[in-house]
Amino acid sequence: METQTLGFSHFIGQSDAVGKFLLFVLLVMSIASWYLIVVKAIRGHLERKRSKEFLDFFWNAKSLDQVHDAVAAHRAEEPFSHLAHHAITARDHHARFGASRLEEAGTASEFLTRTIRKVIDEETTKMESGLSVLASVGSTAPFVGLFGTVWGVYHALVSIGMSGAGTLDKVAGPVGEALIMTGVGLAVAIPAVLGYNYLVRSNRVVLGALDAFAHDLFAFLTTGQQFAGGGNNVVKLKTGA
Repeated sequence: METQTLGFSHFIGQSDAVGKFLLFVLLVMSIASWYLIVVKAIRGHLERKRSKEFLDFFWNAKSLDQVHDAVAAHRAEEPFSHLAHHAITARDHHARFGASRLEEAGTASEFLTRTIRKVIDEETTKMESGLSVLASVGSTAPFVGLFGTVWGVYHALVSIGMSGAGTLDKVAGPVGEALIMTGVGLAVAIPAVLGYNYLVRSNRVVLGALDAFAHDLFAFLTTGQQFAGGGNNVVKLKTGA
């Protein structure tokens, strides 16, 4: 009859403060990882959709003034419009005021290069925010669960030794319960690792397209001519993810 009471609820009920704390830590890890995976996946999907729409508009616009006015009116809510807005603003600012400050020193193309690089760094930082949490959860959750298992096995064996009942049914039940913590740790870690890999891959595709767009935009702003095949960024962004 005693073996019928064994299970997850019984394991929680007989766990000490350390076991409950480790389970709470795994629960927090799971909530944090799932929150980041869902939020960043939805945000990334929406940004890719808006980016494709902006690139379609950009390469079909009649002038940079039309692009600048449209971005200023609707705000830069995704990486490509953000980059275009700052690049066009930087070119116009340098042409109007010249190198009046240290950060504006150099030629117009050098100032434009620094501006583009700064925007790309900002977008990279924004995309990578939270990924360190997923990486930490994916690498540490199994060990937290393993520690909980070791702790549970230790207490189970101590209790069995003190009771003097060393039969198989008295040993297998408590030890099997302790393995629950290892399973919980793996259940927390696996989604975090898969989510991390998916987000890193998605970010790499977007950043690759953004870098290609930056080269086209730089050439267009400095020479007034578009690279042949500049519109291919739309295809890369659409199919890369």
